[in-house]
Amino acid sequence: MAKFDPVIVVIEDDASIRRFLRTSLCSHGFVIHEAETAKQGIVEAGVRKPDLVILDLGLPDMDGVEVIKAIRSWSALPIIILSARNGEQQKIDALDAGADDYLSKPFGFGELLARIRVALRHGSRSSEQAQNDIFQTANLKMDLLNRIVSIDDAEVHLTPIQYRLLSVLVKHAGKVLTHQQILKEVWGPSYKENAHYLRIYMSQLRQKLEADPTQPKFLLTESGVGYRLKI
Repeated sequence: MAKFDPVIVVIEDDASIRRFLRTSLCSHGFVIHEAETAKQGIVEAGVRKPDLVILDLGLPDMDGVEVIKAIRSWSALPIIILSARNGEQQKIDALDAGADDYLSKPFGFGELLARIRVALRHGSRSSEQAQNDIFQTANLKMDLLNRIVSIDDAEVHLTPIQYRLLSVLVKHAGKVLTHQQILKEVWGPSYKENAHYLRIYMSQLRQKLEADPTQPKFLLTESGVGYRLKI
């Protein structure tokens, strides 16, 4: 079977950053298409059918959050934000709109590359999971069809809410989820401001799933923003 290089659309108005990303990513086997405006980027994302989009929020013709919403209206493809806006609320707004990850400028290329790989694995895992209902990362396994969670093949008993919380994290594995997103999916819209619920149940989940709950390997905290299930 032929192997195709992953396609990335870069939506960025700074020509020097576009040039750096094109040169660096092409040298790592990616096919790059560029756009310097939001409108052009939305068209490129639709026409090229990329595996991933890298998006700057500060575009000249439209706010990047609106670009996220436009792409999310027809596609679930991974979107990584690359922006000089590094405030917590700005990150939350972008993630709530549907971005998968957020990297602040100035950025290290090695970290960007790692996050691209995680986002692409997330997309691949989502497709595989849809087919077999089994999620596994390292020694953590979740059988969604039979509702069985295990560590090193030993079944772990979870309460209904703990199971629902883990299910949401697994559904979006590799993706940063804000506190509000998780609260809405696990407890419902009326609990979106009850972040203490989430802290309590995340602590309980770590006690059951992590070898060292104080230094989690799976259930990672994104400071001030939310949580990510590492894959």
